[in-house]
Amino acid sequence: MVAGVKAKPTPPATPTPIPPLPRYLALAYVILVVYASLHPFAGWRDLGVPALAFLDGGWPRYWTAFDLAVNVLAYVPLGYLLTLALSRYAGRLLPALLGTLLAAAISFAVEALQTWLPTRVASNLDLACNTLGGMLGAFAAWKSGTRALVWLARAERRLVAPIPHADAGLVLLGLWLLTQLSPETLLFGAGDLRQLLDLSPAIAYAAPSFFALELAIIACNTVAIGLIARTLLANRRSAFAVLLAFFLFALLVRALGAAVLIGPREAMAWLTPGAGLGLTIGALLLTVLLFLPSNWRIAFAGLTLMAGAVLVNLAPANPYSAAALATWRQGHFLNFNGLTRLVAGLWPFLTLPYLMLLGRRM
Repeated sequence: MVAGVKAKPTPPATPTPIPPLPRYLALAYVILVVYASLHPFAGWRDLGVPALAFLDGGWPRYWTAFDLAVNVLAYVPLGYLLTLALSRYAGRLLPALLGTLLAAAISFAVEALQTWLPTRVASNLDLACNTLGGMLGAFAAWKSGTRALVWLARAERRLVAPIPHADAGLVLLGLWLLTQLSPETLLFGAGDLRQLLDLSPAIAYAAPSFFALELAIIACNTVAIGLIARTLLANRRSAFAVLLAFFLFALLVRALGAAVLIGPREAMAWLTPGAGLGLTIGALLLTVLLFLPSNWRIAFAGLTLMAGAVLVNLAPANPYSAAALATWRQGHFLNFNGLTRLVAGLWPFLTLPYLMLLGRRM
């Protein structure tokens, strides 16, 4: 340094902005937890039991280690996401405390509401396990939350295109991946409202007609999902590789879901001739449509998304799906079954407004 010349002070490092994705994820997870806890939302009536009687109910008569583990593990992501979503507040301890308290409050409200559901049993043990899970998730976020947020912000800048509401699009893709865990739906099929609205079943088509419907449903949804995912990608050169990895991961989720919920022998039972051909045709169409301008891609995504939803509601029941449903409805997966069915049924109708909003901003 030259004598008499003062060195310029080093400017402070610009803090990494907190991405909104944790807030979207936390909101989505709260909705999923509440729905799964109160499913099937039927038979509400006053049983003459106070809403808070479960707090003084003693140790439940019927319980299993599996139930305890599920109640703890289900709330770990909730506590983690709530803590990250609240991390804009000063310090690191306050968001963790608030995340734990919010997770406990959600569990408390759900258990109290279960008092009016004859198919559910309010339990102080469930409340304790849920609170423990939320506390573990909040503790994990307290220990690594700052690093997770920094990594998430950098990853978003590197991988996600700077478009409006990109975080909402990522949440929608995550919910679509959740629907692939359901063995009762057609591969990539979404938008079936018949069970949700208690509508009459579809016409019993012959085998060739079912083959054509299955092929068309899978092809339409492959194109729609691929175009939506492409819209969110920042790097055009790596789009093919990223989309290929995304679809392979979705198929892996499907296989793992079938293997865990039904049995290892059923892991690949969904890969029918119609499914294989539908994936092939959808992949070829998607490859061509990826070269279109962004507005055209969004338009084709919406068109194929609605076409797939209409065809799903025309398709008859899949015999494999019926057999799978009879198997996995039993036991602990009843609530999960209702949750995945709800998400699969509503997903296209949640995604279409997002595409319309995105098309106006592009």
